[in-house]
Amino acid sequence: MTRWLTDDEMRAWLGYRRLRTLLDLQITRDLAADSGLSDADYDVLSTLGDAPAHRMRLGELAASIRWSVSRLSHHVSRMHQRGLVTRDDCETDGRGATVVLTDAGWATIQAAATRHVASVRRHFIDLLDPADLAALTTIAGKVLTHLDEVTPPDPRRGGARTQRDGTTAP
Repeated sequence: MTRWLTDDEMRAWLGYRRLRTLLDLQITRDLAADSGLSDADYDVLSTLGDAPAHRMRLGELAASIRWSVSRLSHHVSRMHQRGLVTRDDCETDGRGATVVLTDAGWATIQAAATRHVASVRRHFIDLLDPADLAALTTIAGKVLTHLDEVTPPDPRRGGARTQRDGTTAP
C-alpha cells in the first residue's frame, strides 16, 4: 500500500526540489559568467587541485566525483584542448592514465574558487543561521548515508563513498 506524503511532507519535498533546481541554476550561471567554467569543469579542476601533486589516476578521479570513467575521459579530452589538464601514462600501470592539472588549470581554478565561494555564500550560506546549517548538515548526512547503502559506488563506473558529513571517502 502506498504511503502518500502528508501536506507537510509534500511542502518540504516540493520546496527542496525547487530550491535545488533554482540554486543549482544560479550557482551555475554565476560560475560560467565569472570564470567561463561549467560545473563539470569546476568539479574536475577543484578535485585535482586538492590532490597530491595535482594529479590523479583517471579511475580515481572518476570515483571521487562519481562519474563513469568514459564520461570523465571525454571531458578530460575537452579540458586538455583548452590547456587546463594533461593526460600522462600511469607510472605503475601501463594501461592506466593519470590526469594532471596544468599551470593554466591551477591558475583557472584559483581564480574561479574565490568568485564561486562568494556566489555560494550570497545565494545560500549567508541566508542560513548556525542552527539551519547544523540541521542541513545532519539531513545531508542521513540522506547521503542511505543513498550509499541502497546504491553502493561501483568502482568500475566511478563513485566514492559519501561520508555522514557529506565528504567522500575512497
